[in-house]
This record gives sequence, C-alpha cells and structure tokens, in this order.
Amino acid sequence: MTTIDIGIKQEHRLAIAEGLKRLLADSYTLYLQTHNFHWNVTGPLFRELHLMFEEHYTELAVAVDDIAERIRTLDVVAPGTYKAFAELSSIREVDDVPSGEQMVDYLTKGHEQVVKTAREVLRLAQEGGDESTAALVSDRMRIHEKTAWMLRATRK
Repeated sequence: MTTIDIGIKQEHRLAIAEGLKRLLADSYTLYLQTHNFHWNVTGPLFRELHLMFEEHYTELAVAVDDIAERIRTLDVVAPGTYKAFAELSSIREVDDVPSGEQMVDYLTKGHEQVVKTAREVLRLAQEGGDESTAALVSDRMRIHEKTAWMLRATRK
C-alpha cells in the first residue's frame, strides 16, 4: 500500500476524519430515527408525515455513504456499528413511539444538531485546507438547515 499524499497534513487529515466520524454517527442516528418514525407515524397527519419522512431517510441514506467515503478518502477507517455510532453521536435515540407532532419536534432537533456538528467539521476542514470536505459538509449543512425549516413549518 502506498502512503497518502493529497496535500493535507496528516494531523489535519486525522482531525478532519474524527470530526467526520461524529457527523457520520449523527447522520446515521438521524437516518434510523427518521426511518423508525416513517414506519410508526399515526394520526391525522399520517400521509403527509409518512411521505415526508421517507424523502428524508432516503436522502440521509445517500449522505451517510458520502460521509463514510470521505473518511476513507482521508485514509481513515469509517465507523460502521451501532455501538460506534452510539458512542460518537450527539443525537439520542427515542425509545417510545411519540405522536406525529413529537416526531416532527425530535427530527427538527436532530437536523439542527447535525448542522451544529457539521459546523465543527467545517472549521476543521477550513483550518486543514481541505476544500473537498468543506464542500461536502457545507452542502450537508444547507440540506439539514432547509429540512429543519420545513419540519418547523409543519408545526405552525
């Protein structure tokens, strides 16, 4: 195997990858929560929320792959177990089946947390001169900010 030489210092690559691991864990936890809520939502907003949650978890499925592949591009092993994600994630699981309105509230907070985690990773990427990670994370922030806004709008 050859050594990696993509113009990013090793200490920056490792720090960025550690941040991306947290972003991956938050994103995967949010994916699972969204998929769970999609399966279990009931009530007068069933159809609207069921379809919206499906859109969200489908988008998140692609995102977790993109984030994991970026970690690998930086020559670091991507986490891939529930245990690892639970240790790394800032998003806590929901044990019960909340109402549709509570699901929206949980998911709004989840998307906002992903934005906060992404901001931390963006700072690391900028400090390390890693434009590729910065672009990926910036795109993720935009998507999660918009999704949180749309979720909040359903509660007005």
